[in-house]
Amino acid sequence: MQEEAGYDRITYMNIIWRGQSFFEITAKGKDGEAVKVVIDPFDAKIGLRVPKTEADVLLVTHDHSDHSNVKAIAGKPFIINELGEYEIKDVFIKGISAFHDAVEGKERGGIIIYKIVTEGLKLCHLGDLGQKELTPEQLEEIGEIDILIVPVGGTYTIDAKQASEVVAQIEPRIVIPMHYKIPGLKVQLDGVNKFLKVMGAEDSQKEKKFKITKAHLPAEETKIIVLEV
Repeated sequence: MQEEAGYDRITYMNIIWRGQSFFEITAKGKDGEAVKVVIDPFDAKIGLRVPKTEADVLLVTHDHSDHSNVKAIAGKPFIINELGEYEIKDVFIKGISAFHDAVEGKERGGIIIYKIVTEGLKLCHLGDLGQKELTPEQLEEIGEIDILIVPVGGTYTIDAKQASEVVAQIEPRIVIPMHYKIPGLKVQLDGVNKFLKVMGAEDSQKEKKFKITKAHLPAEETKIIVLEV
């Protein structure tokens, strides 16, 4: 499948974060048709309210309860929870194998990294990445990325410093941190400020949602966007 061909018909991408690794990504095409991709819906056990939402496509990075509450998503989404390449409604999706820990999955098993290509933008959601660095093979599969969604809270994933090193490996145009401590969350994680400090980005822009087009990607330095729940 040629992931670069035919994915420039969509005018913008809208990104909403619901907490942990739960994202809603909506892309709207020039013909007015919107495609909604939801990633890693959690259940209420973690202390956060489960939002009511629906999806055309539902991605699950691994089967832990704070990432795989598929019953919470309305509609009849096409569910992807396996490695491979997929094409749904002008959206190209690639699932890439990775580990939830730093010992090749011996502690917490494997996860799926997802690359999403649509509207001429390339987005990568790293899931609960626990590897201290990505392998050359993973980097080759991920390829060029415009928007990187990376866990930064430590404990169950890479921490702030490791996340900064993974960002350096991928060199995206935009970074959105996830999987960190927020009010109400029962999981003990570091807050986002540690990551922002490591990145020298304490004054990073904060948004309730983030809307982007290819034409408005930063030209030079990587920009960090902190989304609010």
